[in-house]
Amino acid sequence: MSRCWNLSICILLLHISALAASKPHVVALGHWTSISIGIDSDERSPTTIKIRTLYVDGRAKEFTFGTAHDVTEHIFVVQRIYRMNDSLPQQSGTSQWQWQRGGWLMIDRVSGKIQQLALAEFDPESSAVNWFRDYAAYCGTSDDGQKVSAVIMQIGRRKPLLKKPIGSANDSHPACAAPVWERGPIRVTFAYAPDQKLTFSVKSRAVDAITPDDSEGGE
Repeated sequence: MSRCWNLSICILLLHISALAASKPHVVALGHWTSISIGIDSDERSPTTIKIRTLYVDGRAKEFTFGTAHDVTEHIFVVQRIYRMNDSLPQQSGTSQWQWQRGGWLMIDRVSGKIQQLALAEFDPESSAVNWFRDYAAYCGTSDDGQKVSAVIMQIGRRKPLLKKPIGSANDSHPACAAPVWERGPIRVTFAYAPDQKLTFSVKSRAVDAITPDDSEGGE
C-alpha cells in the first residue's frame, strides 16, 4: 500500500512539473507614457519622449521606447531605457534619478526570456538603428568618440558583418540618419553626410559595397 501511495505521489508531481514547464508565458508592452530625459549639458534643454513598460506574466521587467521590431513570430527586439541614480555623493535625502537610453533587448514570447543584444560601437544617444529581418544597420561610434562607422550586425553573431569607417564624430554625427533597407536584392544605404551615400549588398553572411565611385564611399 505504501509503495502504491508513493508511486501515485511521484506521478502527480511529474504531471504538475510537466504542466508548469509547458505553461505559456504572456509577454506584452504597456501603454505609452511621456517622460522627460535630462541633458548633462546646461546648453540643451530636456527632451520629452514616450516609453512603454515591458511585462512578462504581468510583472514589469524593463522600460522601453521607440518602435519594436518583430524578427520572427516568437522573437522581437526593442530599445531599452532605464533610470540612473544621478545623486551626488555629498547629497543627502531623497535620491535623484535620471532617465538614460540603453541598448537593444531581444525578447522571446514563448519562453519569456529577455536578452540584451551586443551591438558593436552602438551609441544609445546617437545611433539610429534600422532593422530588417535579423539585421541591424546603424552608424556606430568608436570608444574614444572620434570615429563614426557604418555597421551591420546580425543576431547570433558576435562580430559585425560590416564595420566601415565613414568619418569623424565632428563631421558625421549626428548627421548620420537611420540607414534605409531594400529587398530583392537585399541592400542598405547609409546617408552619413550631405550628399554622401554608401550602399551595401547583404548576401547571407557576406556584405559587398555596390557604390562604384570611390568619392561616394565605395570600395
